[in-house]
Amino acid sequence: MRLKLLSEGAKELSYEIREIVKKANQLQALGLSIHWENIGDPIEKKCQVPDWIKNTVGEIVQQNSSYGYCPSQGVLATREFLAKETNKLGGAQITANDILFFNGLGDAIATIYSLLALTTRIIGPSPAYSTHSSAEAAHAHSAPITYRLDPENHWYPDLEELENKVKFNPNIGGILIINPDNPTGMVYPLEYLEKIVDIAKRYKLFIISDEIYNKIVYNGARAYALAEIIKNVPGIALKGISKEYPWPGSRCGWAEYYNRDKDEQFDAFCKALDNAKMIEVCSTTIPQLTIPKILGDPRYMVHRNALNEKIGRRSSIINEILRDVPELNFNPTYGAFYNTITFKEGVLNERQTLPINNSEIRAKVETWVQNVPSLDYRFVYYLLGATGICVVPSSSFCSELQGFRVTLLEENDDELRRIFTILRDAIKAFIKSAS
Repeated sequence: MRLKLLSEGAKELSYEIREIVKKANQLQALGLSIHWENIGDPIEKKCQVPDWIKNTVGEIVQQNSSYGYCPSQGVLATREFLAKETNKLGGAQITANDILFFNGLGDAIATIYSLLALTTRIIGPSPAYSTHSSAEAAHAHSAPITYRLDPENHWYPDLEELENKVKFNPNIGGILIINPDNPTGMVYPLEYLEKIVDIAKRYKLFIISDEIYNKIVYNGARAYALAEIIKNVPGIALKGISKEYPWPGSRCGWAEYYNRDKDEQFDAFCKALDNAKMIEVCSTTIPQLTIPKILGDPRYMVHRNALNEKIGRRSSIINEILRDVPELNFNPTYGAFYNTITFKEGVLNERQTLPINNSEIRAKVETWVQNVPSLDYRFVYYLLGATGICVVPSSSFCSELQGFRVTLLEENDDELRRIFTILRDAIKAFIKSAS
Protein backbone atom coordinates (compact mmCIF):
# COMPACT_ATOMS: atom_id res chain seq x y z
CA MET A 1 0.00 0.00 0.00
CA ARG A 2 1.03 3.57 -0.54
CA LEU A 3 0.64 4.40 3.15
CA LYS A 4 0.63 2.50 6.41
CA LEU A 5 -2.95 1.46 7.19
CA LEU A 6 -2.86 -0.11 10.63
CA SER A 7 -2.63 2.03 13.76
CA GLU A 8 -0.12 1.16 16.46
CA GLY A 9 -2.97 0.50 18.86
CA ALA A 10 -4.60 -2.13 16.65
CA LYS A 11 -2.15 -4.81 17.82
CA GLU A 12 -3.67 -4.51 21.31
CA LEU A 13 -7.05 -5.75 20.07
CA SER A 14 -7.44 -9.38 21.13
CA TYR A 15 -10.24 -11.59 22.44
CA GLU A 16 -9.02 -14.99 23.53
CA ILE A 17 -12.53 -15.88 24.72
CA ARG A 18 -13.43 -16.39 21.06
CA GLU A 19 -9.94 -17.08 19.70
CA ILE A 20 -9.92 -20.42 21.55
CA VAL A 21 -13.04 -21.35 19.56
CA LYS A 22 -10.95 -21.51 16.36
CA LYS A 23 -8.75 -24.19 17.89
CA ALA A 24 -11.68 -26.06 19.42
CA ASN A 25 -13.43 -26.09 16.04
CA GLN A 26 -10.35 -27.68 14.46
CA LEU A 27 -10.46 -30.49 17.01
CA GLN A 28 -14.22 -30.85 16.70
CA ALA A 29 -13.74 -31.43 12.97
CA LEU A 30 -11.49 -34.35 13.93
CA GLY A 31 -14.28 -35.94 15.95
CA LEU A 32 -13.68 -34.48 19.41
CA SER A 33 -16.79 -33.60 21.41
CA ILE A 34 -16.39 -30.07 22.85
CA HIS A 35 -17.80 -28.81 26.15
CA TRP A 36 -17.84 -25.03 25.76
CA GLU A 37 -16.72 -23.26 28.93
CA ASN A 38 -15.22 -20.27 27.15
CA ILE A 39 -18.07 -17.83 26.59
CA GLY A 40 -20.90 -16.46 28.72
CA ASP A 41 -23.92 -17.10 26.53
CA PRO A 42 -26.77 -18.52 28.65
CA ILE A 43 -28.83 -19.24 25.55
CA GLU A 44 -26.07 -21.41 24.06
CA LYS A 45 -26.13 -23.32 27.34
CA LYS A 46 -29.89 -23.95 26.94
CA CYS A 47 -31.17 -21.35 29.39
CA GLN A 48 -34.90 -21.00 28.65
CA VAL A 49 -36.35 -17.51 28.32
CA PRO A 50 -39.87 -17.52 29.84
CA ASP A 51 -42.81 -17.46 27.47
CA TRP A 52 -44.09 -14.18 28.93
CA ILE A 53 -40.85 -12.44 27.91
CA LYS A 54 -41.00 -13.98 24.44
CA ASN A 55 -44.65 -12.93 24.13
CA THR A 56 -43.80 -9.38 25.19
CA VAL A 57 -41.12 -9.18 22.51
CA GLY A 58 -43.54 -10.70 20.01
CA GLU A 59 -46.22 -8.10 20.73
CA ILE A 60 -43.71 -5.29 20.15
CA VAL A 61 -42.53 -6.86 16.92
CA GLN A 62 -46.15 -6.75 15.69
CA GLN A 63 -46.19 -2.95 16.08
CA ASN A 64 -45.26 -1.32 12.79
CA SER A 65 -43.63 1.64 14.57
CA SER A 66 -41.05 -0.68 16.16
CA TYR A 67 -39.34 -1.06 12.78
CA GLY A 68 -38.37 2.60 12.53
CA TYR A 69 -35.54 4.72 13.84
CA CYS A 70 -35.72 5.87 17.45
CA PRO A 71 -34.23 9.07 18.94
CA SER A 72 -30.44 9.08 18.87
CA GLN A 73 -30.12 8.81 22.65
CA GLY A 74 -32.69 6.03 22.75
CA VAL A 75 -36.45 5.57 23.12
CA LEU A 76 -37.62 8.39 25.40
CA ALA A 77 -40.14 6.33 27.39
CA THR A 78 -37.47 3.71 28.05
CA ARG A 79 -34.94 6.29 29.20
CA GLU A 80 -37.54 7.86 31.49
CA PHE A 81 -38.29 4.44 32.97
CA LEU A 82 -34.60 3.70 33.57
CA ALA A 83 -33.96 7.13 35.10
CA LYS A 84 -36.78 6.52 37.60
CA GLU A 85 -35.34 3.09 38.47
CA THR A 86 -31.90 4.59 39.14
CA ASN A 87 -33.34 7.47 41.15
CA LYS A 88 -35.13 4.97 43.42
CA LEU A 89 -31.68 3.93 44.69
CA GLY A 90 -31.45 7.25 46.52
CA GLY A 91 -27.98 8.21 45.31
CA ALA A 92 -27.11 10.08 42.14
CA GLN A 93 -30.21 11.52 40.48
CA ILE A 94 -30.52 11.54 36.70
CA THR A 95 -32.97 12.36 33.93
CA ALA A 96 -33.69 10.71 30.61
CA ASN A 97 -31.10 13.03 29.04
CA ASP A 98 -28.38 11.37 31.14
CA ILE A 99 -28.92 8.01 29.40
CA LEU A 100 -27.51 6.95 26.04
CA PHE A 101 -28.27 3.67 24.28
CA PHE A 102 -25.73 1.59 22.36
CA ASN A 103 -25.81 -1.56 20.27
CA GLY A 104 -24.53 -3.63 23.19
CA LEU A 105 -21.86 -2.66 25.69
CA GLY A 106 -19.14 -3.60 23.21
CA ASP A 107 -20.31 -0.60 21.18
CA ALA A 108 -20.39 1.57 24.31
CA ILE A 109 -16.91 0.54 25.42
CA ALA A 110 -15.37 1.08 22.00
CA THR A 111 -16.96 4.53 21.74
CA ILE A 112 -15.97 5.65 25.23
CA TYR A 113 -12.30 4.79 24.84
CA SER A 114 -12.09 6.11 21.29
CA LEU A 115 -13.22 9.58 22.39
CA LEU A 116 -10.70 9.95 25.21
CA ALA A 117 -7.75 12.26 24.68
CA LEU A 118 -4.79 10.23 23.44
CA THR A 119 -2.80 10.76 26.63
CA THR A 120 -5.69 10.07 29.02
CA ARG A 121 -5.63 6.58 30.50
CA ILE A 122 -8.24 4.52 32.33
CA ILE A 123 -6.89 2.14 34.97
CA GLY A 124 -8.83 -1.10 35.22
CA PRO A 125 -8.76 -4.37 37.16
CA SER A 126 -6.47 -7.31 36.39
CA PRO A 127 -7.47 -9.97 35.51
CA ALA A 128 -9.18 -7.71 33.00
CA TYR A 129 -12.19 -8.22 30.80
CA SER A 130 -10.73 -8.24 27.30
CA THR A 131 -13.22 -5.84 25.70
CA HIS A 132 -12.22 -3.10 28.15
CA SER A 133 -8.49 -3.74 28.30
CA SER A 134 -8.09 -4.14 24.54
CA ALA A 135 -10.10 -1.01 23.73
CA GLU A 136 -8.24 1.08 26.31
CA ALA A 137 -4.85 -0.15 25.12
CA ALA A 138 -5.74 0.35 21.45
CA HIS A 139 -6.84 3.90 22.22
CA ALA A 140 -3.57 4.67 24.03
CA HIS A 141 -1.30 2.73 21.63
CA SER A 142 0.18 1.09 24.71
CA ALA A 143 -0.31 -1.80 27.12
CA PRO A 144 -3.25 -1.44 29.53
CA ILE A 145 -2.70 0.11 32.95
CA THR A 146 -4.17 -2.12 35.64
CA TYR A 147 -4.64 -2.58 39.36
CA ARG A 148 -4.44 -6.06 40.85
CA LEU A 149 -7.32 -8.22 41.98
CA ASP A 150 -5.85 -10.51 44.64
CA PRO A 151 -6.69 -14.24 44.41
CA GLU A 152 -5.44 -14.72 47.96
CA ASN A 153 -7.92 -12.12 49.25
CA HIS A 154 -11.21 -13.19 47.63
CA TRP A 155 -10.17 -11.42 44.39
CA TYR A 156 -10.67 -8.04 46.11
CA PRO A 157 -8.74 -5.11 44.60
CA ASP A 158 -5.37 -4.03 45.94
CA LEU A 159 -6.38 -0.49 46.85
CA GLU A 160 -2.89 0.55 47.90
CA GLU A 161 -1.53 -0.37 44.48
CA LEU A 162 -4.47 1.39 42.82
CA GLU A 163 -3.86 4.63 44.67
CA ASN A 164 -0.10 4.52 44.10
CA LYS A 165 -0.55 4.08 40.37
CA VAL A 166 -3.06 6.91 40.26
CA LYS A 167 -0.81 9.13 42.37
CA PHE A 168 2.33 8.62 40.33
CA ASN A 169 0.80 8.47 36.84
CA PRO A 170 -0.76 11.84 36.01
CA ASN A 171 -2.11 10.48 32.72
CA ILE A 172 -4.69 8.37 34.55
CA GLY A 173 -8.02 10.17 34.23
CA GLY A 174 -10.45 7.46 35.28
CA ILE A 175 -10.94 4.21 37.20
CA LEU A 176 -12.79 1.22 35.78
CA ILE A 177 -14.62 -1.27 37.98
CA ILE A 178 -16.59 -4.30 36.77
CA ASN A 179 -19.11 -5.20 39.42
CA PRO A 180 -19.86 -8.10 39.65
CA ASP A 181 -16.53 -8.91 38.08
CA ASN A 182 -15.80 -10.71 34.86
CA PRO A 183 -13.68 -12.88 34.79
CA THR A 184 -13.41 -13.65 38.53
CA GLY A 185 -17.03 -13.68 39.78
CA MET A 186 -16.08 -11.36 42.65
CA VAL A 187 -18.56 -8.80 43.99
CA TYR A 188 -16.99 -5.59 45.29
CA PRO A 189 -17.69 -5.03 49.02
CA LEU A 190 -19.24 -1.69 49.88
CA GLU A 191 -16.18 -0.47 51.80
CA TYR A 192 -13.93 -1.12 48.79
CA LEU A 193 -16.26 0.81 46.50
CA GLU A 194 -16.37 3.72 48.92
CA LYS A 195 -12.57 3.84 49.01
CA ILE A 196 -12.38 3.80 45.21
CA VAL A 197 -14.83 6.71 45.08
CA ASP A 198 -12.65 8.52 47.63
CA ILE A 199 -9.55 7.98 45.47
CA ALA A 200 -11.40 9.32 42.43
CA LYS A 201 -12.54 12.36 44.36
CA ARG A 202 -9.12 13.21 45.78
CA TYR A 203 -7.32 12.85 42.44
CA LYS A 204 -10.11 14.42 40.33
CA LEU A 205 -10.89 11.31 38.29
CA PHE A 206 -14.12 9.90 36.92
CA ILE A 207 -15.34 6.33 37.38
CA ILE A 208 -16.62 3.84 34.81
CA SER A 209 -18.66 1.04 36.35
CA ASP A 210 -19.53 -1.91 34.11
CA GLU A 211 -22.73 -3.23 35.69
CA ILE A 212 -23.87 -5.69 33.03
CA TYR A 213 -24.07 -8.38 35.76
CA ASN A 214 -25.49 -6.11 38.48
CA LYS A 215 -28.62 -8.22 39.02
CA ILE A 216 -26.77 -11.55 38.81
CA VAL A 217 -25.73 -12.17 42.41
CA TYR A 218 -26.20 -15.16 44.70
CA ASN A 219 -25.02 -16.91 47.87
CA GLY A 220 -25.98 -13.89 49.96
CA ALA A 221 -24.07 -11.24 48.00
CA ARG A 222 -25.27 -7.78 46.99
CA ALA A 223 -23.83 -5.77 44.12
CA TYR A 224 -23.97 -2.04 44.83
CA ALA A 225 -24.70 0.15 41.83
CA LEU A 226 -22.38 3.07 41.18
CA ALA A 227 -25.31 5.46 41.52
CA GLU A 228 -25.72 4.41 45.16
CA ILE A 229 -22.21 5.27 46.30
CA ILE A 230 -20.73 7.80 43.87
CA LYS A 231 -21.73 10.94 45.85
CA ASN A 232 -20.55 13.99 43.86
CA VAL A 233 -17.87 12.24 41.75
CA PRO A 234 -18.47 12.14 37.96
CA GLY A 235 -19.14 8.67 36.62
CA ILE A 236 -20.61 6.46 33.93
CA ALA A 237 -22.46 3.21 34.61
CA LEU A 238 -22.76 0.69 31.78
CA LYS A 239 -25.83 -1.54 31.80
CA GLY A 240 -27.71 -3.86 29.47
CA ILE A 241 -30.18 -6.70 28.98
CA SER A 242 -27.92 -9.30 27.35
CA LYS A 243 -27.20 -11.12 30.61
CA GLU A 244 -30.21 -10.06 32.68
CA TYR A 245 -33.14 -11.28 30.53
CA PRO A 246 -30.97 -13.01 29.14
CA TRP A 247 -30.97 -11.79 25.52
CA PRO A 248 -27.34 -11.57 24.37
CA GLY A 249 -28.38 -11.39 20.74
CA SER A 250 -30.32 -8.18 21.36
CA ARG A 251 -27.06 -6.16 21.44
CA CYS A 252 -28.75 -3.60 23.65
CA GLY A 253 -26.95 -1.66 26.36
CA TRP A 254 -26.85 1.84 27.75
CA ALA A 255 -24.68 4.33 29.62
CA GLU A 256 -25.89 6.42 32.55
CA TYR A 257 -24.05 9.67 33.30
CA TYR A 258 -23.75 10.77 36.92
CA ASN A 259 -22.79 14.24 38.19
CA ARG A 260 -22.03 15.67 34.78
CA ASP A 261 -22.81 19.10 36.21
CA LYS A 262 -19.88 18.78 38.63
CA ASP A 263 -17.14 19.04 35.99
CA GLU A 264 -17.10 20.85 32.65
CA GLN A 265 -14.69 18.43 30.97
CA PHE A 266 -16.74 15.43 32.02
CA ASP A 267 -19.91 17.08 30.76
CA ALA A 268 -18.20 17.80 27.42
CA PHE A 269 -17.15 14.15 27.22
CA CYS A 270 -20.76 13.00 27.79
CA LYS A 271 -21.96 15.39 25.07
CA ALA A 272 -19.34 13.95 22.70
CA LEU A 273 -20.68 10.45 23.37
CA ASP A 274 -24.19 11.64 22.56
CA ASN A 275 -22.96 13.28 19.36
CA ALA A 276 -21.09 10.14 18.32
CA LYS A 277 -24.31 8.16 18.53
CA MET A 278 -26.17 10.92 16.67
CA ILE A 279 -23.77 10.47 13.75
CA GLU A 280 -24.74 6.77 13.70
CA VAL A 281 -28.42 7.87 13.82
CA CYS A 282 -29.48 5.57 16.71
CA SER A 283 -29.25 2.16 18.30
CA THR A 284 -31.60 -0.76 17.62
CA THR A 285 -35.21 0.09 18.45
CA ILE A 286 -37.04 -3.15 19.29
CA PRO A 287 -34.93 -4.29 22.29
CA GLN A 288 -35.24 -0.82 23.85
CA LEU A 289 -39.03 -0.96 23.61
CA THR A 290 -39.11 -4.18 25.63
CA ILE A 291 -37.29 -2.77 28.67
CA PRO A 292 -40.11 -0.98 30.55
CA LYS A 293 -42.49 -3.85 29.87
CA ILE A 294 -40.10 -6.59 31.00
CA LEU A 295 -38.02 -4.96 33.74
CA GLY A 296 -41.17 -3.26 35.03
CA ASP A 297 -43.12 -6.52 35.20
CA PRO A 298 -43.38 -8.10 38.72
CA ARG A 299 -42.62 -11.46 37.14
CA TYR A 300 -39.17 -10.27 36.09
CA MET A 301 -37.42 -10.41 39.48
CA VAL A 302 -39.08 -13.77 40.23
CA HIS A 303 -37.52 -15.04 37.00
CA ARG A 304 -34.14 -13.40 37.69
CA ASN A 305 -33.99 -14.68 41.27
CA ALA A 306 -34.72 -18.21 40.09
CA LEU A 307 -31.86 -18.01 37.59
CA ASN A 308 -29.56 -16.60 40.29
CA GLU A 309 -30.43 -19.47 42.61
CA LYS A 310 -29.42 -21.94 39.91
CA ILE A 311 -26.11 -20.16 39.31
CA GLY A 312 -25.44 -20.09 43.05
CA ARG A 313 -26.05 -23.83 43.25
CA ARG A 314 -23.62 -24.42 40.40
CA SER A 315 -21.06 -22.25 42.17
CA SER A 316 -21.39 -24.49 45.23
CA ILE A 317 -20.93 -27.64 43.13
CA ILE A 318 -17.76 -26.28 41.52
CA ASN A 319 -16.55 -25.17 44.93
CA GLU A 320 -17.10 -28.67 46.29
CA ILE A 321 -15.11 -30.28 43.46
CA LEU A 322 -12.15 -27.88 43.10
CA ARG A 323 -11.61 -26.17 46.45
CA ASP A 324 -9.35 -28.84 47.91
CA VAL A 325 -6.88 -29.15 45.01
CA PRO A 326 -3.75 -27.94 46.83
CA GLU A 327 -2.02 -26.53 43.75
CA LEU A 328 -4.87 -24.12 42.99
CA ASN A 329 -5.94 -20.72 44.26
CA PHE A 330 -9.69 -21.21 44.36
CA ASN A 331 -12.33 -18.65 45.36
CA PRO A 332 -16.09 -19.24 45.44
CA THR A 333 -18.05 -16.86 43.23
CA TYR A 334 -20.85 -14.52 44.28
CA GLY A 335 -21.78 -12.70 41.10
CA ALA A 336 -21.85 -12.96 37.30
CA PHE A 337 -21.43 -16.50 35.99
CA TYR A 338 -17.69 -17.05 35.79
CA ASN A 339 -14.89 -18.28 37.98
CA THR A 340 -11.19 -17.69 37.38
CA ILE A 341 -9.03 -20.36 39.01
CA THR A 342 -5.27 -19.92 39.18
CA PHE A 343 -2.35 -22.24 39.75
CA LYS A 344 -0.06 -21.43 42.64
CA GLU A 345 3.30 -19.99 41.71
CA GLY A 346 5.76 -22.55 40.36
CA VAL A 347 3.18 -25.29 39.73
CA LEU A 348 3.25 -25.11 35.93
CA ASN A 349 6.23 -25.97 33.74
CA GLU A 350 7.03 -26.66 30.09
CA ARG A 351 7.21 -30.45 30.52
CA GLN A 352 3.63 -31.10 31.63
CA THR A 353 1.25 -32.93 29.29
CA LEU A 354 -1.96 -34.92 29.18
CA PRO A 355 -2.44 -38.15 27.21
CA ILE A 356 -4.28 -37.71 23.90
CA ASN A 357 -5.21 -40.94 22.12
CA ASN A 358 -6.14 -39.44 18.75
CA SER A 359 -2.84 -38.94 16.89
CA GLU A 360 -4.14 -36.07 14.71
CA ILE A 361 -5.46 -34.17 17.72
CA ARG A 362 -2.26 -34.84 19.66
CA ALA A 363 -0.17 -33.51 16.77
CA LYS A 364 -2.17 -30.29 16.62
CA VAL A 365 -1.90 -29.71 20.38
CA GLU A 366 1.84 -30.41 20.33
CA THR A 367 2.20 -27.83 17.56
CA TRP A 368 0.16 -25.24 19.46
CA VAL A 369 2.21 -25.54 22.65
CA GLN A 370 5.51 -24.96 20.87
CA ASN A 371 5.14 -21.19 21.08
CA VAL A 372 2.71 -20.18 23.81
CA PRO A 373 2.80 -16.74 25.46
CA SER A 374 2.25 -18.25 28.92
CA LEU A 375 2.28 -21.69 30.52
CA ASP A 376 -1.44 -21.64 31.26
CA TYR A 377 -2.01 -21.75 27.48
CA ARG A 378 -0.14 -25.05 27.52
CA PHE A 379 -2.55 -26.41 30.13
CA VAL A 380 -5.60 -25.06 28.28
CA TYR A 381 -4.54 -26.64 24.97
CA TYR A 382 -3.76 -30.03 26.50
CA LEU A 383 -7.02 -29.92 28.45
CA LEU A 384 -8.91 -29.19 25.24
CA GLY A 385 -7.21 -31.96 23.28
CA ALA A 386 -7.44 -34.58 26.03
CA THR A 387 -10.95 -33.92 27.37
CA GLY A 388 -12.76 -31.56 24.97
CA ILE A 389 -13.25 -29.01 27.77
CA CYS A 390 -12.76 -25.53 26.32
CA VAL A 391 -11.66 -22.90 28.87
CA VAL A 392 -9.86 -19.56 28.58
CA PRO A 393 -6.32 -19.02 29.96
CA SER A 394 -6.31 -16.43 32.74
CA SER A 395 -3.14 -14.80 31.40
CA SER A 396 -5.19 -13.72 28.35
CA PHE A 397 -7.12 -11.42 30.69
CA CYS A 398 -4.21 -8.99 30.94
CA SER A 399 -2.78 -10.82 33.95
CA GLU A 400 0.48 -12.47 34.97
CA LEU A 401 -1.49 -15.10 36.90
CA GLN A 402 -1.48 -18.60 35.45
CA GLY A 403 -4.86 -20.30 35.34
CA PHE A 404 -8.15 -20.48 33.49
CA ARG A 405 -11.70 -19.10 33.44
CA VAL A 406 -14.80 -21.28 33.43
CA THR A 407 -18.51 -20.46 33.24
CA LEU A 408 -21.34 -21.40 35.61
CA LEU A 409 -23.93 -21.87 32.89
CA GLU A 410 -24.34 -25.64 32.51
CA GLU A 411 -28.07 -26.23 33.06
CA ASN A 412 -27.79 -29.94 33.95
CA ASP A 413 -26.30 -30.36 37.44
CA ASP A 414 -25.26 -33.96 36.78
CA GLU A 415 -23.42 -32.88 33.62
CA LEU A 416 -21.82 -30.02 35.56
CA ARG A 417 -20.50 -32.47 38.15
CA ARG A 418 -19.23 -34.78 35.45
CA ILE A 419 -17.40 -32.05 33.52
CA PHE A 420 -15.79 -30.47 36.56
CA THR A 421 -14.77 -33.83 37.96
CA ILE A 422 -13.03 -34.52 34.65
CA LEU A 423 -11.46 -31.08 34.86
CA ARG A 424 -10.23 -31.68 38.41
CA ASP A 425 -8.73 -35.05 37.48
CA ALA A 426 -7.08 -33.52 34.39
CA ILE A 427 -5.53 -30.79 36.56
CA LYS A 428 -4.06 -33.41 38.90
CA ALA A 429 -2.78 -35.54 36.01
CA PHE A 430 -1.26 -32.54 34.22
CA ILE A 431 0.60 -31.42 37.35
CA LYS A 432 1.79 -34.95 38.12
CA SER A 433 2.96 -35.63 34.56
CA ALA A 434 6.24 -33.76 35.04
CA SER A 435 6.86 -34.56 38.70
